[in-house]
Amino acid sequence: MSIPWVEKYRPRSLKDVVDQEEAKAKLEEVVGRWLKGEQLRKGVLLAGPPGVGKTTLIHALANDYGLEVLELNASDERTGDRISRIVGRSIRESSLFGFRGKLILFDEVDGLDLKEDRGGVGEIIKVIGESRFPVVLTANDPWDPKLRDLRERCEVIQLKPLKESDVVKLLRKICDAEKIRCSDDALRLLAKASMGDARAAINDLELVARGRSAVTEEDAEAISYRAHQVDMFRVVDMAIKARNFEEARRVTSLPSFDWESFFTWITESVPVAYGSAPMALFDAMNNLSRADLIRGRIERLQEWELMRYMLELMTAGAALVREKPKLPFFIKYGYPAKIRLLNKIRAMRQVREVLIRKLREEAHLGSRVINLEVLPMLRLLIRGERGSSVLAELSRVTGLGEEEIRLALSTD
Repeated sequence: MSIPWVEKYRPRSLKDVVDQEEAKAKLEEVVGRWLKGEQLRKGVLLAGPPGVGKTTLIHALANDYGLEVLELNASDERTGDRISRIVGRSIRESSLFGFRGKLILFDEVDGLDLKEDRGGVGEIIKVIGESRFPVVLTANDPWDPKLRDLRERCEVIQLKPLKESDVVKLLRKICDAEKIRCSDDALRLLAKASMGDARAAINDLELVARGRSAVTEEDAEAISYRAHQVDMFRVVDMAIKARNFEEARRVTSLPSFDWESFFTWITESVPVAYGSAPMALFDAMNNLSRADLIRGRIERLQEWELMRYMLELMTAGAALVREKPKLPFFIKYGYPAKIRLLNKIRAMRQVREVLIRKLREEAHLGSRVINLEVLPMLRLLIRGERGSSVLAELSRVTGLGEEEIRLALSTD
């Protein structure tokens, strides 16, 4: 069976990783400090969209420095108990296979589910604090509210989408190795369609080129319009940085586009992007206020034929403004306050359900009694002098982390 090209041409050394020079330097600096005997107090959180090389960077780093990678990824069960069983002893013991040391990798931590992976966040925090070895995490969306406690214990390193020219060079290198003739225009089409995702670009190239000796521009064009699943940070960034009407309007055709969420995001992101340009900010917010008026009319009168005008004002109206400033490659958009609050409430409810179920099993009491009598008592106890011991005992009984118990008992 032939090896997929994305694996066959995966970089084995940091020098082969395209771009990401800042991230490579920071990772080498962290490993260098550890090799000199420094006890690392923080983990490293690699953040960035899919396909930019987060996991590849860690394996390349390990190869260069002779380190063993101990990895838990998104397909694994990552409850506190399982993490403790798999990683617990390994973070204190030397490698059995002759490596200089280890890298502990928790891949795609934003995929942790507070309900299914109960205790997982707390156990990862414990690993970071107790590990003899560097601990690295990766996430597509590092600003997810459920990762707040992890972020505070990590140095966040942001990886950026690859430049179109870098993706073209990467694809050209593969074509040369596979002895496939491919025009520069065809490679540019594939690179543009990937939107900085090297994995997507390589998969697309393999799709059109495997078993053939040449790839034409027409071949690449057939799959160059791809329906990407991208996070809302990326959708907002694409809309704000659009250079013309069609480019701005195109984000509404993405499968991950949700106009209700997008409106909340774009309203809070425009001031971040245009904060230094009053005229651009005025135009964008004025257009968004008009979009909001149309939205209200649609919801009130069910006049859905107005949807196209609302979407145009939300997207092109935010991008095509007077005195638009030159925007940096990376803009640090924040999670909207409304969504942060809703996420916190949802996470609190999920963890509280788990806590109530565990207490019901242990104490043989009904949910109503636990809600009305037990939880209020526990809130008082954890604020008292023996609060830390109460939390530790609750954690032992329920299998939840102490931070998760605090969240479950929160009234904020």
